[in-house]
Amino acid sequence: MATEQELQSLFNDLDRDQDGKVSLSELFLSPSLSAIISAETSTSSPQALLAQYDADADGKITFAELKQAVEKANNLT
Repeated sequence: MATEQELQSLFNDLDRDQDGKVSLSELFLSPSLSAIISAETSTSSPQALLAQYDADADGKITFAELKQAVEKANNLT
């Protein structure tokens, strides 16, 4: 279970281009961080994360979308 601060730090590490969104390619560039995200959101893969939680369907995950996914999985403390 992650705190919001830990989740923000993880998101910032994944967001390599610092555009405020994490793309599928950024998720694949950090397999160990991707594994943490998958575990925290109860998704099986980066593609599943995008399919389920990319609310605006832009192909990227914002921090708010990631936070919602972690909250839905009841893994945010």
